[in-house]
Amino acid sequence: MHTLFKHQLLVLSLIWLSIGVFAQKQNVIRPGDIWPDEDGKHIQAHGGGIIKIGKTYYWYGEERSKGLDTNYRYVSCYSSKDLMNWKFRGDVVKMSDPENLGRRWVLERPKVFYNKRTKKYVMYFHLDNSTYKFARVGIAVSDKPDGQFTYVKSFRPLGHESRDIGQFIDDDGTAYLVFEDRPFGFRIARLADDYMDVEKEMTLVKAHMEGGAIVHYQGLYYSIGSALTGWKANPNKYSTAPTLEGPWTEFKDIAPPETNTYGSQSTMLIKVVGKKTTTIIFMADVWKPGTQWDSRYIWMPLKIGEGKLWVPEPKPWTLNIKTGEWKYVQENAGEQKKNN
Repeated sequence: MHTLFKHQLLVLSLIWLSIGVFAQKQNVIRPGDIWPDEDGKHIQAHGGGIIKIGKTYYWYGEERSKGLDTNYRYVSCYSSKDLMNWKFRGDVVKMSDPENLGRRWVLERPKVFYNKRTKKYVMYFHLDNSTYKFARVGIAVSDKPDGQFTYVKSFRPLGHESRDIGQFIDDDGTAYLVFEDRPFGFRIARLADDYMDVEKEMTLVKAHMEGGAIVHYQGLYYSIGSALTGWKANPNKYSTAPTLEGPWTEFKDIAPPETNTYGSQSTMLIKVVGKKTTTIIFMADVWKPGTQWDSRYIWMPLKIGEGKLWVPEPKPWTLNIKTGEWKYVQENAGEQKKNN
């Protein structure tokens, strides 16, 4: 019995040690690798969006873990102070079919906006049926960033079809929805004062693209999107304009086209304004349709400025959230293998 007890104790010690290794503080972002949260579990926030409240970032995305009840759709919430270490705050949406859409109904690309006037957190998401003919946005609201969001309604923004959506909050705090309106292109529209509707169309960008992401940097607006190839990655492209109304330039590649954007699809551009510099992060998903729970993320600081934008080859890097500076990190082969 004594030997058995020691053996059990050793096994438990090894388990706790492995958990501790996985859950240790993250000092590096490793694009395309498993990204453990503070509990050591791979982050499940696919097709997501990020907002910053005070000094805290909140990341919302599609929860696609194994074993979920297929009668529901889930949206997860994570929080972070440094964009590297993420704490799971729970699934803020567990929703049954809200519009009688059928068994394979769709809730995709959740994006949350905080309305300072109403003090409400307003979530927009792509709501659809299995044939993608419903083509609407859904809205759910909460009083807290990590509270349960309550479904309110669905609609077609300004009467247009809406599939993939993106979010953009300008430097003056004005909130915009980006949505794909096939076959016309994608539209950028300003939200109403309470964020519960879409108020004004800023522009129709006549490019057949989805995964729309926008950032305002040094006097120019940069827009990124991907071609309409479903789960399959393709060469994402960018365009610029002096205002959201345009005129928008011809779209150009953001990475070597043969890489298909390093196997990823854009979902958001994150602007980190530090004391020394500003870094723009390309936030993208590496979709694995057959094993959705294992879908990964590619986050990379952009080379951006003077109307040009480029995603460098994904490599491990680190970010100083206070200064806004980033740098590559050299890792040995063993460390890289452990995180794949």
